[in-house]
Amino acid sequence: MDFSLTPEQKEFKRSVLKFAKNELNRDVIERDHSSEFDWEGWKKCAELGIQALPIPEEYGGVGEDIVTCMLAMQALGYGCTDAGLLFSLHSHMWTCEIPILTFGSDEQKKKYLPRMAAGEIVGGHAMTEPGAGSDAYSLMSTAEKKGDRYILNGSKTFISNAPIADVLLVFALTDKTKGWAGISGFLVDKGTKGFIVGNPLHKMGLRTSPTAEVTLEDCEVPEECRLGREGAGSAIFNAEMEWERSCLFSSHLGMMQRQLDKCVQYAKDRKQFGQSIGKFQAVSHKMADMRMRIELGELILHKVAWLKGKGKKAHLESAIAKLFISESAVQNSLDAVQIHGGYGFMTEYEVERDLRDTIGGKLYSGTSEIQRNIIASWLGL
Repeated sequence: MDFSLTPEQKEFKRSVLKFAKNELNRDVIERDHSSEFDWEGWKKCAELGIQALPIPEEYGGVGEDIVTCMLAMQALGYGCTDAGLLFSLHSHMWTCEIPILTFGSDEQKKKYLPRMAAGEIVGGHAMTEPGAGSDAYSLMSTAEKKGDRYILNGSKTFISNAPIADVLLVFALTDKTKGWAGISGFLVDKGTKGFIVGNPLHKMGLRTSPTAEVTLEDCEVPEECRLGREGAGSAIFNAEMEWERSCLFSSHLGMMQRQLDKCVQYAKDRKQFGQSIGKFQAVSHKMADMRMRIELGELILHKVAWLKGKGKKAHLESAIAKLFISESAVQNSLDAVQIHGGYGFMTEYEVERDLRDTIGGKLYSGTSEIQRNIIASWLGL
């Protein structure tokens, strides 16, 4: 496996990093306190072409491969301290753009992808329900076929981007007798009658990424809003999770490297007992472990990228990547707080915010326990 990057990829990563540092850190502390989404940052990302990265040129995108997408996300994770903005970008790209690109009709692609690539409209998906979280396929929302239309009913919760989304990929049962094989996906536009978005939910972290409940009350959509065939919902969901569990957590690696660089500098500058605290093994070993986790996470993601670049499935590898990187990000964040001492506990520094933002990574895109279940199933258990 060749781990080298092309000169073009290196330059692109540098340009994204410079952009993120200069353009995406406006009033982050204040907006974190007020749970305010950065529309200005969203538009600037679109101008650079971030939302267009995985979309082919024929649909208004730039058609980059997964390695380049991961590099961009890693650079954004390093340069942008607004993890909520990045999370909304990920939800838009991997849980709505990619499913439409992979499973959509030509009409659906033409309708949505050019505007999504340009950042003109915001997307997301709605799978989780009050009674169906980790057991995602036990959802209760229904889509009843009536002539050439479907009537959707049900409740969704913890839906990322819901308050700002123009379209959500909604999963519902079209055949209750088939279990997971009876789930279908529907593209539901904002303003559709019976499609009700609740007030934004208040969260521990990722506060600048709006989240809400969604209620479907006799929500009527035409047949052409169904994504893929009837019963393709589980295939759509699994495909988007591969992308999300890889590209999303590339941003985590960028954040972890930024975090480590700050810790190293602080450990050099901070003096206690007559020397830099980095000279104490108890401190330096924490940073050695932080670096090791970053390196291992990058290696795992390189394998995922290689598999997807070859058109191969990466269910197991993406689960391993998601599990390892999400848990490593939390541990690195805890170590960063400990290294910074009292300063790490103060809200005026980004150290404590990084910790709050990373904890969600052990929950979304499948909890750590679900990832271990996936890995165990590949062991025949």
